[in-house]
Amino acid sequence: MAKTSGPNRRGVLARVTVAAVTAALVGTTTAAVAAEPGPTLAPKEAGNASAFSTSALAAYNNLYGVNSAGTIWGYTPVGGGGIQRLANNSGTNWTAYKHFTQPDLDGDRHSDGIYAIRSDGRLNYGNWGGPIRDLGGGWNTYNKVFSASNTGGGTSDDLLARDGSGVLWHYLGYGNGALTQRYRIGSGWNAYTQIAGKGDVSGDGRADIVARDRNGVLWLYKGTGNYRAPFAPRIRVGSGWNTYNLLVSSGDLTGDGRADLVARDGAGALWLYKGRGSSSAPYTARVKIGTSGWNSFRAMF
Repeated sequence: MAKTSGPNRRGVLARVTVAAVTAALVGTTTAAVAAEPGPTLAPKEAGNASAFSTSALAAYNNLYGVNSAGTIWGYTPVGGGGIQRLANNSGTNWTAYKHFTQPDLDGDRHSDGIYAIRSDGRLNYGNWGGPIRDLGGGWNTYNKVFSASNTGGGTSDDLLARDGSGVLWHYLGYGNGALTQRYRIGSGWNAYTQIAGKGDVSGDGRADIVARDRNGVLWLYKGTGNYRAPFAPRIRVGSGWNTYNLLVSSGDLTGDGRADLVARDGAGALWLYKGRGSSSAPYTARVKIGTSGWNSFRAMF
């Protein structure tokens, strides 16, 4: 799915010919059309997340939002689950992208860049402050793509992707942004309207995910560390979660080594559910960390 074939001689010659004709035509016109600016990623502002000690249990990352103008804004943890917007934006010109997620490629529990899918189905990866790389096409077959951290037992974070038929697929990370072939996890995942996770929720050191069904019930899938079957059977967390239009996790926002969950309600307020390290009751009672305006982000990761 993510692989592309190498260039062939015929294709290269054809492209050279087209380029020459295009250059000639441009020379006869009054003005050339300027190319659309490509997406950019600023060097990462670690903020207070860098002060947290690394842990095998959860990632320590800023929380990011993408607005309608395609600008990425970062929010750094400030203690106790509170967050504060960084002074500068973290990226621009991302209007043509969706399914943003931030992976840790080297196992230090801090993200190294982002994956995002272009409107034409191309998967792109870029390091913070670095160029954007194309990793292949065909990704428009998926309606949900995100990294829940290391779900395959290796060092690098991996990708989960749900297709239109409700099948969940697993791509393992190589550590340089590239991905392996996909592995089929299972079917029936279209039962969920939200899926999120970024690290360990249950306290066993493996990355977990949570999923909300159409009735508003939240379910926990504990990680197994097996890349072919990365999740155990689901455990019911609780009901009433349909009050939120988005569930997302960037990892640990409180510095206690447990992955937390962020929820956005219809009024645009942001709520934090702190991880407890328990599979039977994975989160504490919610705490409001944003009063309003968070619906201005079309994506958060």
